[in-house]
Amino acid sequence: MSLEVRAGEILALIGPNGAGKSTMFNQISGVDTPTSGEVLFMGKPVAGHNSREIAQMGMSRTFQHVKLLPTMTVLENVAIGAHLRGDKGVISSAWRMDRDEEARLLAEAARQIERVGLAEHMFDEAGSLALGQQRIMEIARALCADPCLLLLDEPAAGLRFKEKQALAELLKKLKAEGMATLLVEHDMDFVMGLVDRVVVMEFGEKIAEGLPEDVQKNPAVLEAYLGGVE
Repeated sequence: MSLEVRAGEILALIGPNGAGKSTMFNQISGVDTPTSGEVLFMGKPVAGHNSREIAQMGMSRTFQHVKLLPTMTVLENVAIGAHLRGDKGVISSAWRMDRDEEARLLAEAARQIERVGLAEHMFDEAGSLALGQQRIMEIARALCADPCLLLLDEPAAGLRFKEKQALAELLKKLKAEGMATLLVEHDMDFVMGLVDRVVVMEFGEKIAEGLPEDVQKNPAVLEAYLGGVE
């Protein structure tokens, strides 16, 4: 299995259940360590670094299930995410950080909330947002680390059509700013209308790679994956 993500492109990693997408994602983001082979990010190995160090290298990820503190505001949720990726240790404290650090994190969180189009919800409780908005809020949190690579784990799962449209527009905007995005996704309509390239996995191996329109016609892909989807 091998793939490459380039600046200013959106790459999708797809495949049937059990293909190994989540395992691959966890190895790229440093959650798991490969037993062989290597993951290089901007020429440097990812293995051996913790999630904070990887974030500081310029890689941020979201997770399949949105993690939020529902009774806190969108601003506070994004700022806490920024703090956990920040320079100070967690013990030096999410709640007792010095004033300068707190002001910096809140300003950065506000900037990223505006960047993703949620400014009008900045002071709403995070739990009051629709699922699509919560996913976008989570992307704002990931952006606080100032990444050049964004890893998105099934960002369109459970979203309504208009929410998917809003998410796609945001990802296109980030792409135009030079962001590299790797996403694992099951929603083929969402993927094929958005991404630049597609990598297809089955049983832990790459069976196809290319432009969305070419991959859709690939006999191995049709048999392994797309042919089994209603």
